[in-house]
Amino acid sequence: MKLLRFGPKGAEKPGLLDAEGRIRDLSGVIDDVAGAALSPDGLARLAARDPASLPFAPEGSRIGPCVGRIGKFVAIGLNYADHAAEAGLPLPKEPIVFLKATSCIVGPNDDVVLPRGSVKTDWEVELGVVIGTEARYVTRESALDHVAGFCVVNDVSERAFQAERGGTWDKGKGCDTFGPIGPWLVTRDEIADPQGLKMWLSVDGVMRQNGSTATMIFPVDELVSYVSQFMSLQPGDIITTGTPPGVGMGMKPEPVYLKAGQVMRLGIDGLGDQRQTVAPPI
Repeated sequence: MKLLRFGPKGAEKPGLLDAEGRIRDLSGVIDDVAGAALSPDGLARLAARDPASLPFAPEGSRIGPCVGRIGKFVAIGLNYADHAAEAGLPLPKEPIVFLKATSCIVGPNDDVVLPRGSVKTDWEVELGVVIGTEARYVTRESALDHVAGFCVVNDVSERAFQAERGGTWDKGKGCDTFGPIGPWLVTRDEIADPQGLKMWLSVDGVMRQNGSTATMIFPVDELVSYVSQFMSLQPGDIITTGTPPGVGMGMKPEPVYLKAGQVMRLGIDGLGDQRQTVAPPI
């Protein structure tokens, strides 16, 4: 299934994408794509519904973040061998874990607004992992049992804030609008191998990232298990798993960063694509 949320910002309704690519309204069935709806039983009940029995969403509805009531937005740094190489950094011996503020989450096609004082805002296409059932001290072998599905994430990052303002990554990762997710949550049964997905990102039509989850240093099952040793993961939590090479920071001979008016497009095989216009600071 492809689950999503549609409607005005802050008033999104749950929906699903039918076989013809049309949005069906799930608000008469569940209150949100969140919580118990993401459990195996909750997803099974949704899968048993005939999409034709559900009303259509209004034509032209905005697509919102594909998950509601997200408690934690956990991110993994330097998780692609080829990205670590372009950054000139050694491969991590354990996953690098940081948090993106949940207030940064927006829909997949909403504007990305440059923060005040930004000089080095950058792009990062990433595979997002959506938790379906509580994961606490889980083994790698059982980790995927706790996953509801996957989505596209743009881990937008302000590199000066991240690396030059006191050493904590969170400052450059959690600015408002820096977490587009979606367009939909694709349930785990539709993704045969999360380590075999092509991913890409372009800026103003120029391909910048063209990679694959196959080059992850720490794969999805290991990441879910690892993070669960330090914090319990709850239904609706998202782990965004790192980015392949091609970020602006790594461009040669000089880094390239986003400017107002530019357009990012990005996607992952089977998970849909996003489009964001970069807006000036408010």
